[in-house]
Amino acid sequence: MTYQTRNIVIAIGLGLLAAVLTLVYVTSYRKHVQQGQQQVGVLVAATDIPAGTSGEAIAAGHMLKRVTVPRTALVPGAISSADQITRLVSTDEVMAGEQVSTRRFGDATELGVRAQLRGTLRAVQLSAAPTQILAGTLRAGDHVDLVANMSVGSSNGVSQHYDRVFLRNLLVLRAPTVTDAKGSISTSNQRYTVMLEVTDSQSSKLMFILRNSDANTSPDGGWALELRPVTNAANSPEAVESLNTVLLDGLSASERSRVSEGH
Repeated sequence: MTYQTRNIVIAIGLGLLAAVLTLVYVTSYRKHVQQGQQQVGVLVAATDIPAGTSGEAIAAGHMLKRVTVPRTALVPGAISSADQITRLVSTDEVMAGEQVSTRRFGDATELGVRAQLRGTLRAVQLSAAPTQILAGTLRAGDHVDLVANMSVGSSNGVSQHYDRVFLRNLLVLRAPTVTDAKGSISTSNQRYTVMLEVTDSQSSKLMFILRNSDANTSPDGGWALELRPVTNAANSPEAVESLNTVLLDGLSASERSRVSEGH
């Protein structure tokens, strides 16, 4: 084979190789384009989904609907099954018609107390002396009762006071934080905060108690929280205590007569 013939053969070979590579590229690109145009099923919001909505509630409330979109139109984290979010909670609002993405969801702990509020439940935060709210003892997840002393006017110039447990079995969402270095309650006049879960109707009763409990005759502000048992908690019959009920409780009839007669 002469030098000229060899060059011709090499040129033809290179040309064929270029043609094959071009064909492979064009075929691959065409397949990629066709795959991008392929219609795929995806879930979108059928209605506005507020932040803090659990995936379980979204699925149960029929808040999703299936549509088909080109594969190239899929958003990152797009879901095709409600099972992908049932154990999650929405951390951002999802507008109706938007593709539902796992990027808008997270673990319930990311929402803090918001993840625990449903329906008529509300979160309220109280500020008080440490002894009133069991600072240093109370923990998130505990349940408490609220007892208070109320002044309801006077009789013969003497202020009338009544005590009772006004609210029961309130969930502690956030416990008072003890901030001193030794982890004990400071002896200063520092006030501590506690966050409780109440219903909307309980919140108005709570506000009335806080505003009208008799702090003038009680160094603890006239109200306090009581820690309930972790298990098998029970409630005594409802009762209202006053000077007479406390003073006369357990006395015999003769002793009651002596008190009533002023002896």
